[in-house]
Amino acid sequence: MSWARELEELRAREALAEAMGGPDKVARQHGRGKMDARARLAALVDPGSFREIGKIAGKGSYDAEGNLTGVLPAPFLFGKATINGRPVVATADDFTIRGGAADAGIGRKMEQAEKMAHELKLPIVRMIDGTGGGGSVKTLEMIGATYIPAVHMWGEVVKNLDTVPVVALALGPTAGLGAARIAASHYSVMVRGLSQIFAAGPAVVDAMGTAWKDEGSVNHEEAKEALGGSAIHTRNGVVDDEVASEAEAFARARHFLGFMPEYVGAPARRIESGDPAGRREEALLSLVPRGDKEVYSMRRAMDLVFDRGTVFEIGRAWGRAAITALARLDGWPVMVLASDPSFLGGSWDAKTSEKVERFVKLADLFRLPIVHLVDNPGFMIGREAEIAGTIRYGVQAMNAIYKATVPLASVVLRRAYGIAGSAMSNADTYQYRYCWPSGDWGSLPIAGGLEVAYKSEIEAAEDPAAELEAIRARLAKVTSPFRSAERFNVEDIIDPRDTRPLLCEFAELAWRRLGADQPPR
Repeated sequence: MSWARELEELRAREALAEAMGGPDKVARQHGRGKMDARARLAALVDPGSFREIGKIAGKGSYDAEGNLTGVLPAPFLFGKATINGRPVVATADDFTIRGGAADAGIGRKMEQAEKMAHELKLPIVRMIDGTGGGGSVKTLEMIGATYIPAVHMWGEVVKNLDTVPVVALALGPTAGLGAARIAASHYSVMVRGLSQIFAAGPAVVDAMGTAWKDEGSVNHEEAKEALGGSAIHTRNGVVDDEVASEAEAFARARHFLGFMPEYVGAPARRIESGDPAGRREEALLSLVPRGDKEVYSMRRAMDLVFDRGTVFEIGRAWGRAAITALARLDGWPVMVLASDPSFLGGSWDAKTSEKVERFVKLADLFRLPIVHLVDNPGFMIGREAEIAGTIRYGVQAMNAIYKATVPLASVVLRRAYGIAGSAMSNADTYQYRYCWPSGDWGSLPIAGGLEVAYKSEIEAAEDPAAELEAIRARLAKVTSPFRSAERFNVEDIIDPRDTRPLLCEFAELAWRRLGADQPPR
């Protein structure tokens, strides 16, 4: 007895699933400059590694005799694959089927994908294109009643945030639950001009009478960009990065996962970088200018210090006074925090503090050592900073640094002032810290308090200007970083050229403590 007839039906159902929303809908997707869900899965993962789960799930149509006449596939695809040779759960919304709306889908598929990730400890990549939520207003008529909203799979989403690396790629207009699934990730990307994120789309916002756009009518595509384009969400911190193409989004997802462990509690992988740990860069000697108001490129410092070509910056467009990145030191992965003196002089504003807090927590969750390159004149001051609640966000960032249990090394390139300057590391633990000769620190900048502190002496002098300069000269000697080193208020002042070798030593010791002494791979 053969099961050939059943296998024939299986192949027929698989063919219907591969057709997605049909040739017209697929052509429309491509006409918008977007890849379809199946092409995205193939492009994201290692060639030939994707094994689909629940391929034939959908809504079948039958004739009067009960024979299959067609299937509307579920607008959500998932399966097991590999990225860089490591197993992952790969998922993709199918916008060709009712715009990816959940009322065309099978909720259990999405739930099972999330469960598979945290129960088998596999990273998950969500490629999101559509609402993925409760469907449309027409759904209510189909059901015959309304309901109190509930997202029954959300518990699985929350578990994954504490269990495995979660990457979300916004690859089209996303609203409601789709938007929430993007935000509920460790790393997220939008494609410029192709993807938008909203709690509700332009038509709904207009219907609610909410003002959101400039005067003058705009077409539908412009309206979506104006309401929730990447220019908005990569600058407010909802999404980490924007890219120019889907291919670039896939590449960044793969790159991010290359730094991450496969799950919380597992060690991240060391690689053979081919960059000598003892490399000393002459350019570091002249990097920091002598003028205290002159700026320099911290990104240049990072390129010189970390393994060549490994700095992977995240969130460049928001919280810009701090640079957050993944990088490698002698092949070991580390999380990097670095001041950016070219924005607000490196002062932490509310958004910068929020960004620092988030990335310190990310490093602690996935057990990545932290390297902090410091040039911080303090928290941002002024009325706008007070209105933004800067001190609250700043304290939360400081709390995250004090709560972190992974090894942290700091290098003070120039300024470290006030409470924000003290947040470079946890002062209650061993301070793995180095300072450059350009170091300048204290409870507040000398320039900010000198004329107040010495007001009476300056006013009483025959030549107030000359007296002010004399006071400045005296204090310049007192504020020399070598005076701090005399009292062991700083551990070591180093030749800037020794920064990389010393940080490579730190990385090796840090990973020894974290229990990852496997050979390079």
